[in-house]
Amino acid sequence: MRKRILEVVDCNPQWPVLYQKEADLLISILNKNISKIHHIGSTSVEHLAAKPIIDILVEVNDINLLDSCSDIMFLHGYKAKGENGIAGRRYFQKGGNNRTHHIHAFEVGNPRIVDHLAFRDYLKKHSNIAKKYGELKKQIVKVCNNDSDKYCRSKADFITYHLIEALREEKICSMAVIKR
Repeated sequence: MRKRILEVVDCNPQWPVLYQKEADLLISILNKNISKIHHIGSTSVEHLAAKPIIDILVEVNDINLLDSCSDIMFLHGYKAKGENGIAGRRYFQKGGNNRTHHIHAFEVGNPRIVDHLAFRDYLKKHSNIAKKYGELKKQIVKVCNNDSDKYCRSKADFITYHLIEALREEKICSMAVIKR
């Protein structure tokens, strides 16, 4: 099997359009189980370098209903990955080794939702920090040898520090941060 190539590219103005197209598809597939849907991750932040993969956060009314949607998600190109290391999440990938989308689904009220949105909004508000984050990711991708786990571990301290700052700024206490 061919190894996935990791790349970090400059911001693409099409990312919000690609998000909206996929959000509309997900709404049609998951229908009444969706409470809210959000564009998250680096592709949601203007001017931020990113892996060209659209991250979508889906808030659902019943997380267990998603398990019965794996077949229909597969028909639309998604591979179900279960919790994939994060309790309470359902994770889907689209595009195989040429990944295009990640779906992070949580039941309404899960504290990870707050974390994702707070970090995204913090980067949008603080363009200087977003720029540093983009530069860090470009440096990491050069040395991680296409190892996704190494790439994620290498940026984890930056994310944790700035997530705590984001939550502090918003005066939000998240159990997900406390448990890290």
